[in-house]
Amino acid sequence: MKKFCWWCLIFFIFLMPTVSLAKTKIVYWQYYYETKVTLVDKLIKIFEEQNPDIEVEHVTFPYENFNQKVAASIPAGTGPDVVNLYYGWVPKYALNNYLQPLPKEAFSENYFQENFFPFVQEGSKFLNEYYVVPTAVRTLALFWNKELFTKHGLDPQSPPQTLEELVEYAKNLTEYDKRGNIIIAGLTTETGGQMHHWIREVLVRQFGGKPYDEDNRVVLYHETPEALKFYTDLITVHKVSYPGFMNDDVTAFVSGKSAMNIDGSFRLGTLKEVGTVDFGVAELPSYNGVKSNFASFWANGITKNAQGEKLEAAIKFVKFLASPEVMDIWLKEVGELPANPKVAEEYYEDPLYGPFLKGLEYAHITFFVDETAQRQVILDAVDRVWLKGIEPQKSFTQAAQEEQKILDSFWQSIK
Repeated sequence: MKKFCWWCLIFFIFLMPTVSLAKTKIVYWQYYYETKVTLVDKLIKIFEEQNPDIEVEHVTFPYENFNQKVAASIPAGTGPDVVNLYYGWVPKYALNNYLQPLPKEAFSENYFQENFFPFVQEGSKFLNEYYVVPTAVRTLALFWNKELFTKHGLDPQSPPQTLEELVEYAKNLTEYDKRGNIIIAGLTTETGGQMHHWIREVLVRQFGGKPYDEDNRVVLYHETPEALKFYTDLITVHKVSYPGFMNDDVTAFVSGKSAMNIDGSFRLGTLKEVGTVDFGVAELPSYNGVKSNFASFWANGITKNAQGEKLEAAIKFVKFLASPEVMDIWLKEVGELPANPKVAEEYYEDPLYGPFLKGLEYAHITFFVDETAQRQVILDAVDRVWLKGIEPQKSFTQAAQEEQKILDSFWQSIK
């Protein structure tokens, strides 16, 4: 008879559970936006329940410091394994070797074609490699304050549908004190919010132009100065608002000090949470029958630090965040739109989500090589007009020249 192995029994009782409970830990970074942070914490719990062998550490930073933190950590081999980033940062992140291309066996061309809007496929790719996968997408729409519409004799259920109507409504809705200072803005003109996108991708196209050439190498928006003039006339001629009114556009609208605001779908979560404004949402006003919109998204990429078991865990986490189930939850809790057209279809007739989703049908995505710098040239173009009195055409031309240098430098670096 063979001897009973007590050491074997001890191993199975005490050591085997330890082996089976060993987990692969990955670190996930995103910038701090309260509704997103709260939701991601919930989602991580769901993911960990589905994948008991994986642990996800969630780390956030202020938006202003986020890119600096990434730049300092990843090259040093520390920081995140999965990082949330704006699609416009992909070229810079890829060139600086912060991200690794997504493994083709897990993220094939078919995967993107079957699960995402076409502009997502465009914005997720750089130099023919996919680098990021989004949960949600964004477009712009017109928000209006129904109480202020009623106060000024306007139908609270009928927002302006054309640019001409937008100007007339904004003039009607603007209120001034005895000294002529604006106390209620008819339409916010905070260029640093979403208005620089409105100028570049919406107004330029509605007035018959294009922001860039087909290869995204040549700036063209200065050939349509009417776009910048329309925008700056809101400030200097019609005087319905000005950049910096109430500090920012969100504060102005949430506090009831702005009657209309052009903003992204992500603002729905904030407005619902605050609950101080009875608001409506409409598609962006058209011009001569031309509609246009700007589409964007935040997405998740896998950093160069994720290798081996961490890479496998990162792939599972990124795919989980891009699943239809998560997209549906994300829409309801954050307000951003599903990146999957099949999920989005269910909400086309929703009074709040519908206008944004319809905007996706004619939206354009901007190819950014340096999103911060390219945003700033539009902000500076507006400031030159309303603060220094420079003609819109001259200011737009200067902006195009400045941005052309940014593009030329980028493409030269690729060579």
